[in-house]
Amino acid sequence: MDLTKLKIEQAVDILDELDIDLWLIFCRETDMMADPAHDLMVGHKVVWQSAFFIPRNGETTALVGNYDSADIERAGRFRHVIPYVEDCGREIRDKIIEFDPKTMALNFSLDDPASDGLTYGMYQKLMSYLQGTPYPERIVSAEKLMSLVRGRKTRDEITRISAAAICASDCWHKTLEDIVPGMTEQEIARLLETNIRRLGGTTAFDTIVNAGDKTEPGHGHPTTAIVEPGDLLHVDFGARINGYCSDIQRLAYFLRKNESAPPDELIEAFTTVREIIDEAAKLYKPGVPGYEIDTVARERLVERGYPEYQHALGHQIGRSVHDGAAIVGPKWERYGTTPTIPLEEGNVFTIEFGIALPGIGYVGLEEDLAVTENGGRFLCPRQTELILL
Repeated sequence: MDLTKLKIEQAVDILDELDIDLWLIFCRETDMMADPAHDLMVGHKVVWQSAFFIPRNGETTALVGNYDSADIERAGRFRHVIPYVEDCGREIRDKIIEFDPKTMALNFSLDDPASDGLTYGMYQKLMSYLQGTPYPERIVSAEKLMSLVRGRKTRDEITRISAAAICASDCWHKTLEDIVPGMTEQEIARLLETNIRRLGGTTAFDTIVNAGDKTEPGHGHPTTAIVEPGDLLHVDFGARINGYCSDIQRLAYFLRKNESAPPDELIEAFTTVREIIDEAAKLYKPGVPGYEIDTVARERLVERGYPEYQHALGHQIGRSVHDGAAIVGPKWERYGTTPTIPLEEGNVFTIEFGIALPGIGYVGLEEDLAVTENGGRFLCPRQTELILL
């Protein structure tokens, strides 16, 4: 079945669950300024101002420019498609009056970027259309709605994410065949990205490579730093398959000439990271708020004498590598309310953290898993042993 149509049907059910009468996605020039909801809930780009009405009674309607209407009609995802030529303001106003919602959800949010796609300019336009009506007073944030629509992955969505994770894992093992001392971070990144394409995917985000401790882990781009014997190679990358993403981290250590095994401190750190991931993954169950899982991992790390990691333990993945809604993280101001949202069956998250070892590198691992009643189900082969090169 068409995945976008399935998500629309899912949204109708969630509207009823949340007692919201109407969800309005209002956008334009989606190639330039795309609402995160648009790709998931519409599936075709638009140029002119467009309004997509998803009401709880299921009478979905797309009001789009006449040059944008053909694709929307052919897709058959909306029960009604209304093209316009000169102006859509009156049509939008009339349609909202027809639905007469007691609550109308719009895509704005303080905490969730995946629910914050309505631009201020488009909001002002909508308010001008609704001037003199009671509907501006009935507006609510679509944050909870969007959180559930994006987070409740269908079986097909989880299959696609798993395929992307397996692609990334296969790519890592293929790339290991060609990595040698003396290569730069940039060269290793290009190898990874080439192998992802050869395996049928594209990159989910800009590949991160760290040659030992010569560069800092995080969101920086690969540099000309060279991997040498005694360095721990750390990579953070993902594949995109059929519109869905993966996000994994992998490690390999370059033995020195006089070494037959990695340094003891590296073995200890790797074992610590792997074991805490083992323990925390079992807690990825429906009904558990993310901060509780993050707290367990954070406490275990500190108990073993290591400093806390400076980010969340896990974020959702799906159409985007950071898919919004609930996170498995601490109650820090920067995360808003997202760590307090309970996990649900079918949510797909990362689980990730690491330990920085001076003179060696960043001991970071990351895996992708689906939330189940029995804990997190990993979506691709894990790294459970340190690779030696």
